[in-house]
Amino acid sequence: MDDEGPQNEPQQEKTQPAISALRYETPSELYAAMPQIRNLMQHRPQDDESAVAFLARLRSSTTPEEAVTFTAFAARAKMAIWWAYECVRTSSEEMSADDRALMEQIANWTTHPDAQNRYMVMKEALWAPQRTPVVLLGLAVGWSGGQFAPNDPSQVPPYRTPRAVNSAVLSCLAKSSLNRRPIELARFLDLALSLYRVL
Repeated sequence: MDDEGPQNEPQQEKTQPAISALRYETPSELYAAMPQIRNLMQHRPQDDESAVAFLARLRSSTTPEEAVTFTAFAARAKMAIWWAYECVRTSSEEMSADDRALMEQIANWTTHPDAQNRYMVMKEALWAPQRTPVVLLGLAVGWSGGQFAPNDPSQVPPYRTPRAVNSAVLSCLAKSSLNRRPIELARFLDLALSLYRVL
């Protein structure tokens, strides 16, 4: 009797579906779904333009900072926050002790993105005495999904996080010296490129 049963069959490899860090397949879809981006950018995507092509066009335009805004809106909330965190963390700006402590909380949220950690970051950001790039990033975390607060049932509008991410990265850029600014912007956008690849 052949005792080879299902337990002896070779395991089939399960292919994982491709994961995109972007909210929508094309910039045109993003602009249609999140019209708030139109108030922050002069450029408009062409109907058949890919996200990578639009990013490249923005980078080579006379307003390359719009590539930051596009990335903040194009990427899913957690990925946009991760990107902004890396931009702020590696910038030349000196951080205060409060900002360093908040950065630790934000890093903790990226590893454990539950509601409790989100509210903790949000509370610190809301009560911060200054709107530094780190504080703006903290607000982005606080607005990344779910309710505004434990006792507030209203849902956070989806444009709040990208708007805060955009402000955090652009504020970080604005704090660089004029001769360092193009270098910092290029580095931030090189880092953003990873978000446009399907994983």
